[in-house]
Amino acid sequence: METQGASVVITHHIIKGKQAEYEKWLDEIMPIAKNAEGFIDWQVVRPIPDLTFVYTVIIRFDTIGHLRSWMESDARRKLIEKAETLFTKKDNYEIKSGLDFLFYGENKEVKTPVRWKQYLATWSVIFPLSLVMQTVLLPFLRKLNIPANRYFDTLVSTGCLVFLVIFIVMPNYTKLIKKWLFK
Repeated sequence: METQGASVVITHHIIKGKQAEYEKWLDEIMPIAKNAEGFIDWQVVRPIPDLTFVYTVIIRFDTIGHLRSWMESDARRKLIEKAETLFTKKDNYEIKSGLDFLFYGENKEVKTPVRWKQYLATWSVIFPLSLVMQTVLLPFLRKLNIPANRYFDTLVSTGCLVFLVIFIVMPNYTKLIKKWLFK
């Protein structure tokens, strides 16, 4: 029985000027995905206006089986076909269990590292970044005259930390330690 969650990271390269149509398409596909069996959550990382045109969509399901069922479903296939005229590249995605998507590289044939190495690698990134958040980000918020509030500070610092881990640090860090990580 599958008990481990699964994630898919989808990248869509959108034709310049077609972002509004893509956003409308997202509004159409989101409720259908949310009703799929095992759906947990969905995040969309939007491009920087007038600079980039890549949308990154991260979807999590309770099991890899449920995720595969959604990704291979007729409903998703039909919606992707409908949106293909908005893409400069084909629908591209990578399915991984748990947080494995943090550890895949350009070579999709490489196997996922063992869990204890994933744990050590992730911890070795999160620990120093959490210290940076406390020593740099929080004082910066005070300089902006934002009053100290434990909940707001935690919201901002964890949001920054997760963004840095997923999009900046882990992709580069895993390349740096790949010999150890994949050994």
